[in-house]
Amino acid sequence: MARYSEPADRYYGSGAQFAKLLLDRCGLGYVGVEESDRGDHYDPEARTVRLSPDNYRKHSLTAVTVAAHEVGHAIQHAEGYVPLRTRERLVRLAVAGQRLGALIMLAVPVIVAVTRHPVPGLVFVVAGLLSMGLAALVHLVTLPTELDASFRRALPLLVEGRYLHESDYPHARRILEAAALTYVAQSLMSLINIAAWFRMLRR
Repeated sequence: MARYSEPADRYYGSGAQFAKLLLDRCGLGYVGVEESDRGDHYDPEARTVRLSPDNYRKHSLTAVTVAAHEVGHAIQHAEGYVPLRTRERLVRLAVAGQRLGALIMLAVPVIVAVTRHPVPGLVFVVAGLLSMGLAALVHLVTLPTELDASFRRALPLLVEGRYLHESDYPHARRILEAAALTYVAQSLMSLINIAAWFRMLRR
């Protein structure tokens, strides 16, 4: 994504303007487009496409392609795409699981000190790791929804509308793959967190 974020003026419209154009074309003019410091995502509760500052303001290939991906989620929502609703519930569960797992792991030394027995501490360690592992699994199973947004929604819009320079379509595919793999990256980060806790416990 960083590679294709330059030149920043490759296209006439910014990522935000392009998202609005696609939403209007798809009959989703009621969906908002906002700048966000929490990354690129579609918020189904607020019915809003949110883009990072660079993708909101820039006119780069990355900006317009990522905007198309997030519009893909808005289309899924409008069509009642069940896996999207399931994904939102699972992601909320994953976030809660990561927080719970971290709290449980932080409580282990206290539990061991209070009980003066390793078994309760071991139980808490297992519970914490399972909570964090669940978060990794949840992020991974959302991949089909992301691939659908990229390649069954966004890419056809880009191709049919001939919005991109012809030479940019292969690169746009790579950006859409990267957008779809965001949750895989988060899954791997969850596993790295688990590994970090293991290293701490071994000390």
